[in-house]
Amino acid sequence: MSSEEHIETEEERCCGSKGEGVSGTDDHQDPAPEPLITEKEVGTGQKKVRIAVVGCSHGEMDAIYETMAKIEEKKNYKFDLLICCGDYQAVRNYGDLPHMSIPAKYSSLQTFYKYYSGEKVAPVLTIFIGGNHEASGYLCELPNGGWVAPKIYYMGFANCIQFAGLRIAGLSGIYSYFDFDFAHFERPSFSGKDVKTVYHVRNVDMFRLRQLKPANEDKSSNPIDIMLSHDWPTGIPDYGDKQWLFRMKDQFEADHENGKLGNPAGMKLIYECRPRYYLAAHLHIAFAALFPHKGSGTDRPQPTRFLSLDKPIPGRQFMQALEINVAEDAKMELSYDPHWLAILKNTDLLTTAEHEKIVCPDRVGSQPCVYERKDFRPTAEELEEIEKLGDLTIKTDTFRHTAPPLKEDNQSARNVPPSAYYRNPQSAEFCQWLGIRDLNQMLIEKSPEYVGVPFYMIPQSDESDSKPNQDDVDFGDEDFIIDRGHEDHEPETKKSKLEPEEVIEEDKNKTVGGEEAETQ
Repeated sequence: MSSEEHIETEEERCCGSKGEGVSGTDDHQDPAPEPLITEKEVGTGQKKVRIAVVGCSHGEMDAIYETMAKIEEKKNYKFDLLICCGDYQAVRNYGDLPHMSIPAKYSSLQTFYKYYSGEKVAPVLTIFIGGNHEASGYLCELPNGGWVAPKIYYMGFANCIQFAGLRIAGLSGIYSYFDFDFAHFERPSFSGKDVKTVYHVRNVDMFRLRQLKPANEDKSSNPIDIMLSHDWPTGIPDYGDKQWLFRMKDQFEADHENGKLGNPAGMKLIYECRPRYYLAAHLHIAFAALFPHKGSGTDRPQPTRFLSLDKPIPGRQFMQALEINVAEDAKMELSYDPHWLAILKNTDLLTTAEHEKIVCPDRVGSQPCVYERKDFRPTAEELEEIEKLGDLTIKTDTFRHTAPPLKEDNQSARNVPPSAYYRNPQSAEFCQWLGIRDLNQMLIEKSPEYVGVPFYMIPQSDESDSKPNQDDVDFGDEDFIIDRGHEDHEPETKKSKLEPEEVIEEDKNKTVGGEEAETQ
C-alpha cells in the first residue's frame, strides 16, 4: 500500500480557528498545532479515499452529516467514509437513556434514533468505536461489532476491519486501573456500578489487538493503517506541542506528569502495531503529535501520526478530512480482516462472561503457565483456515431492530421503562460462522430475567414478515422473556482461578484522562 496520504490544511478543516464550524463561529484563542503531513499526488494505479474523522459525536449525527455536506459542496468531492472516535451515543429510544453514564443535564435523546428507526439514512458509510458516554445496553448486544442502523457500523469492544484495502483497528471505552484485568461481565440492568464499569477498556481486548503486530523479522512495515481509541495513549503529549496543550488545558499537565492522562497501555499499541494514523477523542481538544518508530533508512517504518479531535459544537475543531491513496480497484465497502478473525479464533479461550480477572498469556510471568502459547499472531495454516470461510465482505442487510424504534418524539415516548437486553442475530450469526463463543448469548444466560423479545420477532412489528436471516441463526434453547420491570440485582463476583488472591485498595485520586472525565 502506498505511503502517500494527506491531512487537509488548517484552512481546509471543517472546524477550527480558521475553519468552518457548524454555525460558522470561532471561539479559539490559540490555534491548534498543524499535523506534520504534506500532500502528495496519486500514483499510477491508485485513487484517493476521502475519510471524514470526528472526535466525540455525542449523538449529534444530524449536525455532523450536515457539516460533511457543506465541506463536500465547498470542495467539490464526496466523502467515502466517516469515522467517529467514541461517545457516539447510539440511543434508540428513551429506554436506552438509563443505560448511559452521563450527568442528568446531558441526558438527551439527540438524533441517532432517526437513523435507527429508518426516518433518515446515513448519507455516507459510518463506523465508530464506543466511549464512556454510550447507550451501553445496545452496544453490549454487539461485542464483536455489527450494524446499529443501516450504513452505521459499531466496531465492538475491539476489532480490526478493512475498508478499501485499509486496515482499521479500534478499541472502545476508556481506561480504569481497577477494571482493566476483568472480563466483560456487565449487561442490563447494569446494577450498582456496572453502568460505569461496562465502558472500561479490558486487557483481553488490548491483548488481541497487540496480536496484529508484524512478524519479528518485519522491521519496516506499518501493518495497521488507522488505529482508533476513545482516550489518548498515555505519554502522547510528549510527541506534540505539549506546551500549547497545557496552555489550553492547564489541568492536563499534572495528570500527564503523573502518567494518568489517558490509557497507559495505549502506547504499547503504537510501539507494537505501528499504525500510520492513531485517532482519538475524549479530552475535547484538537491535538496533533508525531511518534517516530525505531529504525534507519529503508528499515524504518513511517511515523505514527496522532490526531485527537473535539466535540461537535460551533467553533470547535471536531472534524478532519483525511485523504489516503489506495489501489485503483479497491472496493469502497467494509470487510472482515482475516488476521483479526484468526486472532479471535486463537484467543477464544479468553472469552468469558464471569465477573473474574483474566490473566492474559503474555502476563502470566512466574505463575504456572496454563496456555500452550503466548504469541497468538496467526500462522500461515490458521490464515488458510480463514480463507475457507469464503467471502469476508461484511453483509449490509443483517441489521434488525432489537429494541422498538422511536417513530415520533412526543411526551408519551418519554414515559418508558429502561430498555431490556436483547439477543442480537448479528452476534449469533457471526459467532456461528467463525466458530467462537458468543458473548452476547453468554451475558443473556447470566441474567435472563432482564431479556426482552427482539422487536423484529414480535408478530405485529413492521419487520416480522421480513426476516431473511432469522431461520439461519440458531438461538439454541434459550427463551426470550419480555422485560416486565427491573429490580436491583448485584452480579455474583468471582475470583479468577488463574491468579492468587490479592487486595486492591481504591485509588481516591481522580484523573482527567480516566473515568472521571464525565462531562460532555
